[in-house]
Amino acid sequence: MARHGAGRNWYGKLVGAALGVTVLAAGASVWTAQAGPANDVPPKASKPAAPRAVKPVAISIAHASEAGARGVNITIDDGPDPVWTPQVLDVLREYGVKATFCMVGTQAEAHPDLVKKVVAAGHRLCNHSVSHDTAMDKASEAYQKQQILDAERMITKASGGVRPVYYRAPGGAFTPYSRKLAASRGMRPLGWNVDTKDFERPGAAAIVATVERELPNGPTLLFHDAGGDRSQTVEALRRLLPRLKEQGHVYGYPVR
Repeated sequence: MARHGAGRNWYGKLVGAALGVTVLAAGASVWTAQAGPANDVPPKASKPAAPRAVKPVAISIAHASEAGARGVNITIDDGPDPVWTPQVLDVLREYGVKATFCMVGTQAEAHPDLVKKVVAAGHRLCNHSVSHDTAMDKASEAYQKQQILDAERMITKASGGVRPVYYRAPGGAFTPYSRKLAASRGMRPLGWNVDTKDFERPGAAAIVATVERELPNGPTLLFHDAGGDRSQTVEALRRLLPRLKEQGHVYGYPVR
């Protein structure tokens, strides 16, 4: 974003109805069936799978598209939000577009169901820090580390185990340290080429005009699905997505 201020319970019931010795025999039989042969050796517990190694990526800030010269990358910041993220997902699904969702750790932790919906729809996750501190480039390396790694854990847990594959510093507040740290964790630093200024709510038409005017600057477009009323963003996407496709653009993900 641009700089600006019970589990299930299983029940079982066994009923025996007989008389005298039959009752005892039935009871012994049931006990034997549940307990198993006396000489059975309990199966060994399987070892937990070793965590998959994280593959480092480039530390340079990505702007290009995996889709090539005509590619457009839709990136959505600051969510997930229970009101606006579902509406953005609906529009993306309507036009068959995949996007990159740059999530704030606290938002992901608060709305894990939405994180899972984003993943299930085939979109990619991006780490947008724990608390969206746009001045974190002025803070200590220890603070930057906490913001990046804690958000990574929060988003991964909320998603059900799917890791973010990009890191976008709040307000573009990257530092050499934060880029190196993120890249070492497999999260490519992610920039943008077109800031739609949708957070200023200039009107859907103005958002569309900004994209059409600035798209020659590069393919990565910045939108938001949280932080306020995003109805204009939803409407702008509804207008833009088919229009850009008609102009010969294809939708993709940022390079990694």
